[in-house]
Amino acid sequence: MTLPANHSDVEDTRRDVTRWFFDDYLMQWESVVNRTRQDGPEFILGFWDCPLHVSLPPMNQWLTEPRDVTRRFASTQERLREAAYTNTVVLDARVTVFNLAGAAIAVIFSRRAGETEIERLAIHFQAARNQDGRWRIVGIQGIDTSARSLDDIWPIRHPHHHGLG
Repeated sequence: MTLPANHSDVEDTRRDVTRWFFDDYLMQWESVVNRTRQDGPEFILGFWDCPLHVSLPPMNQWLTEPRDVTRRFASTQERLREAAYTNTVVLDARVTVFNLAGAAIAVIFSRRAGETEIERLAIHFQAARNQDGRWRIVGIQGIDTSARSLDDIWPIRHPHHHGLG
């Protein structure tokens, strides 16, 4: 499928994927983990696709079955609930649109129990729009961090390469 894009299309896509990620995905993720919403871990299959590549310390793995995806989410959910998780504060974010069906969302999450930080992660989500127009996360890479800025973790660099003119 060819997806012609002009500046307006790219900006519409950026607004769409940003709204989907922060207003739909993140809000539902948070409310399931903090128990203000009573969905089970299988709710994540509405957002994370299968296969899903996950590279977060200490794992680097392709999750090829829906049960593997829900188990991954359930283990995170259980760990955060044991720490009395209440909410996630987004310390920094960057949304990159590659085309009308592909985007990346990089964030620094401060996961908290009230005002106390449980963990801080820098996470890069690879998102793809499927054939019915819905966004899905197809890859997750991340690291533990103490940084407040994505530029400190993953600065944008322009390599000097002999073939780049």
